[in-house]
Amino acid sequence: MEKDKQFIAGLREAWRDEMLSARNYRALAQREKNAEKRAILERMAEAEERHAETWGKRLRALGAEPGEFSESLIDRVRRWILLKSDAEVAAKMLEAGESQADKLYDTLIARAASEEDRASLQDARRDEHTHSRMLEEFEGRATHHPQRRLDTILGRETWHVRAGGWIGQAIYGVNDGLGAAFGVVSGVSGATQANSEFVLLSGFAAAIASALSMGSGAYLAMKSEREVYEAEMERERREIEENPEEEVEELELFYQLKGFTAGEAKTMASRLAQQPDQLLKTLAHEELGLSEQTFPNEWRAAISATISTALGAAIPVLPFLFSSGMTALLISLIVSTVAHFLVGASKVLVTGRSWLKSGTEMTLVGLGEAAVTYAIGLLVSPAIG
Repeated sequence: MEKDKQFIAGLREAWRDEMLSARNYRALAQREKNAEKRAILERMAEAEERHAETWGKRLRALGAEPGEFSESLIDRVRRWILLKSDAEVAAKMLEAGESQADKLYDTLIARAASEEDRASLQDARRDEHTHSRMLEEFEGRATHHPQRRLDTILGRETWHVRAGGWIGQAIYGVNDGLGAAFGVVSGVSGATQANSEFVLLSGFAAAIASALSMGSGAYLAMKSEREVYEAEMERERREIEENPEEEVEELELFYQLKGFTAGEAKTMASRLAQQPDQLLKTLAHEELGLSEQTFPNEWRAAISATISTALGAAIPVLPFLFSSGMTALLISLIVSTVAHFLVGASKVLVTGRSWLKSGTEMTLVGLGEAAVTYAIGLLVSPAIG
């Protein structure tokens, strides 16, 4: 009986996930200008809707209603981010959803009591696998040119660098600013018995310093990486001009190491040789692991990091503007704890992880940091009178 309840609960979750995925694919299809890509997204949406209809019918057959479908605020925000993100980031977010659905189907297959249910779930899981593969290569679907498909496959590892774009950078900026300022406020409070003047001075100084440091660091890091990229690309360009046959042969060897036959590798390398710019990009990626797409705009990264860090850093300090002493410290502790949880939970928008787990993890880290810095403040308090 308990197993039946778990199976029904799992089917309801699967029904809701499929309904939500269908809406996401429909929304992306409406935004997509390329007819072929739009058709792919619409077919994927139709598949998700078929799954949802299947699970709805099965739930009713088991005497349980799927209920009224409704979207949470997080679902709507995630779709907004999905539509504002570039194609690779959107594909990564959708792929994370397909991966979660895949795990859910594994659980349901283990709980299924009938072979008919098990077969239906296995069919749905196969569709999820197909969707994942389509998303992985989505950028290469606009044309059947081998190089375009290969670029997408070789570029998979860049997703973790760019995941969420400026939105992801903003979330992590708030996290850094909040953590740094919370530690300063806790430490100074422990050393000065929560003297508002000292806390405000040190807190806002830490907020400004953290924001400027994060912003300038983001700018210089992106600029340095781009300069290295440009320098390496120039060296590679000269090598192609001086020894084109050797570079093409080198690319053939790379493809053979990846499992292509000598003939297939030669065909792809020969086609790339007819497009010098694409040959250059592919060689740079194969030899050096470089791709221009891995580098976000320096100024956008700097502005996002500066503003988000400043906002996060201001949170633990603001209570001392309106209160003082231990009361202000208590308010700061409560506000900062809630902020840590919300920032951690918001990571689900770009990571696809459990919001509860992510939020709780961030909260515990923040409280641990505050406890350590407060204890250090208490220890140094006698030394400063």
